[in-house]
Amino acid sequence: MVSNPERRAALVDAGVEVLAREGARGLTFRAVDAEAGVPVGTASNYFTGRADLLRQIDTRLHVRLAPDPAVVAELMTRPKDRSLVTAFMYDLMARATRDRTGYLALMELRLEATRRPELLASYTKSVRGDLEEAMEFHRTAGLPGGDESVAVLYLAMLGLLLEHLTLPGVLEGVLPGVGVPDGLVERIVATVLPEEVQAQGQGPDQAQGQGQGQGQGQEGRI
Repeated sequence: MVSNPERRAALVDAGVEVLAREGARGLTFRAVDAEAGVPVGTASNYFTGRADLLRQIDTRLHVRLAPDPAVVAELMTRPKDRSLVTAFMYDLMARATRDRTGYLALMELRLEATRRPELLASYTKSVRGDLEEAMEFHRTAGLPGGDESVAVLYLAMLGLLLEHLTLPGVLEGVLPGVGVPDGLVERIVATVLPEEVQAQGQGPDQAQGQGQGQGQGQEGRI
């Protein structure tokens, strides 16, 4: 395989664009070459096959959709209460919205994983790792709620992101007076972390600064 990190990264990003736009069936080396604006046959020099390209797209999206460490550090200076959890969910929604192509590519990876056992194993491992990392971050940071709260937040935000980025009309007006997506983000957090659960968490001065710089931070990807 050719070793040129910058060219490889450009090809992988081109693969993300093709995957999001055309789906897995349209993800051919020729399509990636065309998207990247390189001579036909270039991608075949960098990837052993489509499975290799899909795995590298997964790795690349892990970076593209990860929280900004500076944003995480700033958020962690705030009181460790429900409003901070809401701020992390806002950041998650903002990152997915800014890189809608990347998020749609993630959805295509999920679908393709159901057809490819080798991709299913690696993709399951990476997504499960993100979820476990989010739980560890939540615990270490002293945020209200526990692992169950993080798991339910994960499931609820996954559904919100799916609808908002694919069929946004489904959510418009579903709860009168609640904005989409921000108002729904607030409702999700308030439902998962009601006041009595928040009161069980650490006080605003506890765990100050804990969790900064840890891995992907809160909900790296979904």
